[in-house]
Amino acid sequence: MKDIKVAVIGSGYLGSFHAEKYRDMEGVELVGICDIDSAQSARVSKACRSKPFADYRDLLGKVDAVSIALPTHLHYEAAERFLEGGTDVLIEKPITKRTEEAEKLVKLAASKNLIIQVGHVERFNSAIRAIEGYLKEPRFIECHRLSRQKKRGLEVGVTLDLMIHDIDIVLGLVKSEVENIEAVGINVLSESEDIANARIRFENGTICNLNASRVAHRNMRKIRIFQKDTYISLDYLTQTAKIYTKSGKKISSSRIKANKGDPLGAQLASFIDCVRNRTKPIVSGDEGLKALKVALDIQSKIERSRNL
Repeated sequence: MKDIKVAVIGSGYLGSFHAEKYRDMEGVELVGICDIDSAQSARVSKACRSKPFADYRDLLGKVDAVSIALPTHLHYEAAERFLEGGTDVLIEKPITKRTEEAEKLVKLAASKNLIIQVGHVERFNSAIRAIEGYLKEPRFIECHRLSRQKKRGLEVGVTLDLMIHDIDIVLGLVKSEVENIEAVGINVLSESEDIANARIRFENGTICNLNASRVAHRNMRKIRIFQKDTYISLDYLTQTAKIYTKSGKKISSSRIKANKGDPLGAQLASFIDCVRNRTKPIVSGDEGLKALKVALDIQSKIERSRNL
């Protein structure tokens, strides 16, 4: 079996993890790690037995696939260059900062029969996979994604930084178009919203309430899904899930079996499998674009409410 040649573009917090996973992956050759911070790329390259690069253009034509883990505003330019060069790409979420950029990338990839996978890693959480067989017709969904203060990711608001994970999950759960969105948010430590709440109504009547904060005292990533006579509670951090069932006037609960795994490792392994077998990713460019459109709509409504 021929090794898939890969590179990681951006060796910061997320990029370094990508590099480590590829280093340990069978059937993969980690050709290079690129970062404008030469000291950082050198450190990560040494740890991952790879070669550092200062300019990603030096990797064009030398790899089969790349992970792009750059700041969001740089996603489009890098992805476009690699797609034009015939390389499959995995782009960390959000796919781009603007919908028109994402639309161009999706169109470009389709014209060249190339793969775009978007790094919505929660799709590969063992708990979300475990509940798939219990999902019927969600009527109300409640999401909480809270994070302690951090220095990275502040180039975008919390909607694009954190909430977009839950937006992607919800769009996958609810098989209906968005009818209406209401949203509010405030900035605390950055110039963008650091706390956000959104209420999405779908055309089939399902309601979703999403909460995100990056100035919380503790980390929390939970979702509750209410259906007729049942609701499912899932914790992404512990990769556990429970189902509560109504029978008459009693409510009973039971654990949903979920074997804890490595979501990022599973995501990258899935990407390599798609590259090798030319199959559609679990989170394609189209799905990344859909999540981006909803996130930007939420962000726009937050800005409008703040201006009022």
